[in-house]
Amino acid sequence: MTPENLADAVLSAARAVFESRGLDPEALPDTATVERPRNPEHGDYATNLALQVGKKVGANPRELASALAEELSKVTGIASVEVAGPGFLNIRVDAAAASELARSVVNAGASYGHTSSQQGQRFNLEFVSANPTGPIHLGGVRWAAVGDALARLLKATGAHVTNEYYFNDAGAQIDRFARSLLASAKGEPAPEDGYGGAYIAEIAAAIKAKHPDADDEQTFRVEGVELMFQQIKSSLTEFGTHFDVYFNEKDLHDKGELELALARLREQGHVEEKDGAVWLRTTDFGDDKDRVLRKSDGDWTYFAADCAYYLDKRSRGFDKVIIMLGADHHGYVGRMRALVACFGDDPDYNLEILIGQMVNLVKDGQPVRMSKRAGTVVTMEDLVEAIGVDASRYALARFSSDSPIDIDIELWTRASKDNPIYYVQYVAARTAGVARNAADLGLTRDVGEFDPTLLTHPKELDLLKRLGDYPSIVSGAAELREPHRVARYLEDLSGDYHRFYENCRVLPLGDEEISNLHVARLWLNDATRTVMVNGLGLLGVSAPERM
Repeated sequence: MTPENLADAVLSAARAVFESRGLDPEALPDTATVERPRNPEHGDYATNLALQVGKKVGANPRELASALAEELSKVTGIASVEVAGPGFLNIRVDAAAASELARSVVNAGASYGHTSSQQGQRFNLEFVSANPTGPIHLGGVRWAAVGDALARLLKATGAHVTNEYYFNDAGAQIDRFARSLLASAKGEPAPEDGYGGAYIAEIAAAIKAKHPDADDEQTFRVEGVELMFQQIKSSLTEFGTHFDVYFNEKDLHDKGELELALARLREQGHVEEKDGAVWLRTTDFGDDKDRVLRKSDGDWTYFAADCAYYLDKRSRGFDKVIIMLGADHHGYVGRMRALVACFGDDPDYNLEILIGQMVNLVKDGQPVRMSKRAGTVVTMEDLVEAIGVDASRYALARFSSDSPIDIDIELWTRASKDNPIYYVQYVAARTAGVARNAADLGLTRDVGEFDPTLLTHPKELDLLKRLGDYPSIVSGAAELREPHRVARYLEDLSGDYHRFYENCRVLPLGDEEISNLHVARLWLNDATRTVMVNGLGLLGVSAPERM
């Protein structure tokens, strides 16, 4: 019995109690909260439903809990229900019902852990979005890992998600990039406000090879941006990060979408002319100052492009726009929320901005500051070269995005349990190895009867409970936008599996005959492998069969 099954049972029992007492069923939540108690002696699971709804319907919570306990006790698979404190329920599941989970997990396979908690939601998830003027730096790499994992989580909970990358391929930074390429091609130093690094020389050389006679800034702008696009896309693909849409800022200008956005904002009544410029009164919605959309010389501002881009996303049918930004963009939040309100949308519903903190690559206790190619920043390629793709993605997704992190090269390349990715992947490989060795001995899941009543060892039950927690971990991580919860869960699961492996032999010894206990434990082993594969897959990390 999973926590989800138990939550359904709790809610069904509550409906029965409410009906028998003539209480308003509208007071009941859509789902019941069922959690593991901190003290295992209190039971397998606990719920506070009676406390949650008692006062709403004028009922004594403890008395309501007693009625709910009586109704729940009738449910197959529930061993006992006790009322605690002012109205908590402590629930114990019988061993057979708990152990049946092993078979359920294996049979569900890749779908185990998937829920419908965000069914029907349409999200546009924008992340990384580095300017096409250089390789992706460490801050962007963090979002490449976390954003991709979040997209996988949201899809696992039933949402429709479009991963989108926004190329800022218009404006002053592109002009500086083009001038830097042209200077490099001529053998001149980079402009004072330009870009340096070996990658500039590489791109400039590639352009010269294709256009030997080119000496104009426009050629280097067009060709350079395209080559940088391709390098960024290639890096993301090698990192395992997928984007459904690569959106160019230049298209907003070329297709007249800025004019369309301005017209829409005028209709809403938040635009005014002042000092020869066109302004949006974002202070009407809490921004610290009004924002210029079009300057007095007729040029559009970056903010005008932001307005047009948001409107474009909403016109494509997305309910919510989620944008992942670096720590240096914290001031962006207020103006974006005001922008959304100026269009007549609800910034609390239609917009979500996630801010990620800084990342440092550390070697020998000191931050690595310089890139071999970029010169001034550490790039995605530098991180992958140092610790590999799997370790990079896991290390970046393992921590809450609002916490700065140091990635220690020595730690993340160490083959020991101190290295979190090694610790987790070792269990993925060990479970696969146990299954292979079992097959060599003639032990498979179908050689005997799966008898769930045989899985009674405390370490077996601990492992089963952890496996049962997985769906709620997935739905919680998706709802809270916190992929690190999956990583920490996998580490807890790994610990439970190691203790099970050390105390409960799966394989027969010597001439020992294969018994139903061996079969039941093999089901539990394979259920663990299933969850390890599924969980690592949500993080975009491989689950090796051998290490």
